[in-house]
Amino acid sequence: MTVTATVVQSCQIVANDLSFGAYNPIATTDLDATTTLDVTCTSGTGYIISMDAGIGAGATIATRKMTSSGNTLNYSLYRNAARTQVWGQTSGTDTVSGTGTGAVQSLTVYGRAPAAQAAPPGSYSDTVTVTVTY
Repeated sequence: MTVTATVVQSCQIVANDLSFGAYNPIATTDLDATTTLDVTCTSGTGYIISMDAGIGAGATIATRKMTSSGNTLNYSLYRNAARTQVWGQTSGTDTVSGTGTGAVQSLTVYGRAPAAQAAPPGSYSDTVTVTVTY
């Protein structure tokens, strides 16, 4: 008897929500927050994690926009704790790559909402698409 199986490359990602909490527009310091992306890929499978600019009108990779009733609140997403490397969608430039182990690998997303934005009170939100390519 011959028994066979073919193991295929596979990845899945869970993008946990990022909450900045309460933003004070007259504060003089940036508001920082973090969350995680949990990626699980077949052992030995190379992957790249990218993020789009979000759905806020006029958003870019460098300056994303949360919205509330036509108003905006700018923020950025970064790959490093110093918040100097923007997380985007250009492979090899502003994405994160890795190799699967078969177990969950948690990647930290660092967010920053710059201080002193003239945003009126409201609940602001955005949706960013996170993609794993393998």
